[in-house]
Amino acid sequence: MNSHFSEHLQNWDWDELTRRINSKTAPDVERALSAEKLTRDDFMALISPAAAPYLEPLAQRAQQLTRQRFGNVVSFYVPLYLSNLCANDCTYCGFSMSNHLKRKTLDAAEIERECTAIKALGFEHLLLVTGEHQRKVGMDYFRQHLANIRPHFSSLMMEVQPLAEHEYAELKAIGLDGVFVYQETYHPATYQRHHLHGKKQDFNWRLDTPDRLGRAGIDKIGLGALLGLSDSWRTDCYLLAEHLLYLQQTYWQSRYSISFPRLRPCTGGIEPASVITEPQLVQLICAFRLFAPDVELSLSTRESAFFRDHMIPLAINNVSAGSKTQPGGYSDNAPLQLEQFEPHDNRTPQQVALAISAAGLQPVWKDWDSYLGRATQ
Repeated sequence: MNSHFSEHLQNWDWDELTRRINSKTAPDVERALSAEKLTRDDFMALISPAAAPYLEPLAQRAQQLTRQRFGNVVSFYVPLYLSNLCANDCTYCGFSMSNHLKRKTLDAAEIERECTAIKALGFEHLLLVTGEHQRKVGMDYFRQHLANIRPHFSSLMMEVQPLAEHEYAELKAIGLDGVFVYQETYHPATYQRHHLHGKKQDFNWRLDTPDRLGRAGIDKIGLGALLGLSDSWRTDCYLLAEHLLYLQQTYWQSRYSISFPRLRPCTGGIEPASVITEPQLVQLICAFRLFAPDVELSLSTRESAFFRDHMIPLAINNVSAGSKTQPGGYSDNAPLQLEQFEPHDNRTPQQVALAISAAGLQPVWKDWDSYLGRATQ
């Protein structure tokens, strides 16, 4: 019988977890900082309010572990938005079906122009993004276009609606390397309040997507919670860590990536239920580095250039740059009214690369070749 994380989630009580995290003390934090391998309680301590005064030693330890595991390299990727069509109504997303914005889905010629423009920027790692519309931007669309996109790039990832296990296996055969799927929040009642219509209302279907990815043999699985959606980002992120542990133990053949998206301004957007400040975001990211030293930690252009320049040297080893969050944004200068959210770091990829180099790190545009594994289709 197949295991599912949704079954494990029932073992935790949200309010009790919140109480335990908030009750951690300075001695708990000091013990966690000195631990060679963090326990669950140690991670709780490092994301707790009690850890706020320990930001400097936490950051130093995170930086040390990052350099030991990943050296001085920082990998680059870029999102390609194929469509902003969506059949869901979500309170926090610019693509929500209730928002009155122009809708666009790229055709084959437009996709080819976008790929050419992205390649000219230097990128080799591509993340395909769509709204969630199974009928118009579903498997038929992916079958039609993925095989043509794949030869342009060294690796291909997706952030689209959750699919079935056999569909992920089919896309893997076409050339899919990784899938990012964010649960948004691990609190079912909050989840229901923010997902008003469409397939995304099904909390467990989304929650068990990484299980289907693992069983389909997808190489990289990306996880994350939308920080600020629930009333406790700390509790959401503790359950994110539990999800990561479960997946690593169950689908050990796959690699994992954690992202840290905060709510950003968008059409019809909402105010955060819990605000995570920049120092708290540093605390969270560094705590994850100590908890999961081998896992890829990713930071997108949702954050400011200033924050990214100071955070990347501490714990981040995967970044996007020059992101356009609307279909046709790279080649056709598509209007901003089509975008999912407003990026905060609007520098060119070359400017981001120069900033990373100035910090003594090496920007890496390509870290995958077909001879290392699966042959390019």
